Amino acid sequence: MQKTVVINIVGLSKSVLHLMPFVNNYAAQHHLKVIEPMLPAVTTAVQSTYLTGKWPSETGIVGNGWYDRTDSEVKFWKQSNHLVQSKKIWEAAKEADPSFTSSNMFWWYNMYSSVDYSATPRPNYLADGRKIPDCYTHPASLRDHLQQELGKFPLFQFWGPGAHIKSSQWIADASIRTDRLYNPTLTLVYLPHLDYCLQKFGNDEALIKNDCQEVDLVVRQLIQYYQEQQARIILLSEYGITPVFKPVHINRILRSKGYIAVREERGLELLDAGASKAFAVADHQIAHIYIADKQQIPEIKSLFENTDGIAGVLDKAGQVNGHIHHERSGDLVLIAASNSWFTYYFWEDDKRAPDYARCVDIHKKPGYDPVELFMTSKLRAAYKLLKKKLGMRYVMDVIPMDASLVKGSHGSPFVKDDYKPVLITKNGTATQQVRATDIYDIIWQHLCS
Repeated sequence: MQKTVVINIVGLSKSVLHLMPFVNNYAAQHHLKVIEPMLPAVTTAVQSTYLTGKWPSETGIVGNGWYDRTDSEVKFWKQSNHLVQSKKIWEAAKEADPSFTSSNMFWWYNMYSSVDYSATPRPNYLADGRKIPDCYTHPASLRDHLQQELGKFPLFQFWGPGAHIKSSQWIADASIRTDRLYNPTLTLVYLPHLDYCLQKFGNDEALIKNDCQEVDLVVRQLIQYYQEQQARIILLSEYGITPVFKPVHINRILRSKGYIAVREERGLELLDAGASKAFAVADHQIAHIYIADKQQIPEIKSLFENTDGIAGVLDKAGQVNGHIHHERSGDLVLIAASNSWFTYYFWEDDKRAPDYARCVDIHKKPGYDPVELFMTSKLRAAYKLLKKKLGMRYVMDVIPMDASLVKGSHGSPFVKDDYKPVLITKNGTATQQVRATDIYDIIWQHLCS
């Protein structure tokens, strides 16, 4: 098989190409196609479809998180590759060619995978509540090798208010070092940085230009390296970022109608999913509604069909047509209007919001929270860090609860062409648009032709 690298530039679309001189020029010299956004157009679902050629109805990855009906818990950003219920491209390639090897550098569901070499974010959680930057690799020795050469994986620059090009640069450097060590046939590289500035600032070019240029330089480094290795190169994105200005609080709507159950602890409110008649797992521009009494599905469907900011409401029959019907999907799936996105907020008074609402806490929150990219006060953050250095217990409660801050989102399949994800390859075909499920075959063609 032919050496191939797939570089995932998260958030890349035609709307920002002109701000990335190297990638723009590279695209002009190769073949650029638009990828039709799938449902849901979110990280874990799209990556799983790209790597299996199957829709979420078959992979089971219906979003970045979902409600586990057995545990009665909302689970977000889990990492086990066993969650993906379809054969991956590296497994098929290994069957076709036993000498084939693969490297997955930070694509999701990367733990306990059947790839030969991998690295993924994995902090150390200490008994005193602290979270220490780190990563998980296979083989385990790769972690020590990479961090000895590159320093600790910059976890706090990977996500949150400190999100920075440092994390994407570390991943790029780690990918090159892993390639030099093992020379895998297929390498998957994840570059997340562009995603963050676009969610924060939307299409405001004055605010995103510098970030776009930083990502552009990282992509140039990778392409120049892999060209020297005579690898076949695929550039792609999972989704583009659409400008938004209207947050829609699905759980607050359900609460106002008496569907949501909350539990009070220490004067603060927690969503009690298992006791709720209905609640939403919000995920960018998608929300899964889980309903205890199925006879209430029609009335809740009607409620959201008449709610401003919602472009589609899919019951189980509608989910079949959207390729998202699965036991993990909600009884209803909501799709936001193009200028809107869904918060997970369920409290009515910010003073009674749970403590995790003011923190970066991607596992406790019962939904995705892009407001984690913002900070209430640098002075407050500095004070909290001082307490940390002094060995005192502290809570890093520096995240605002102002959903209007978010200016970009994704997840909906109803996207203008300029904001759709793109595919850039050397080999071209007559068609100018491909489906998400076609990416599997395109990678396979690069490996085998």
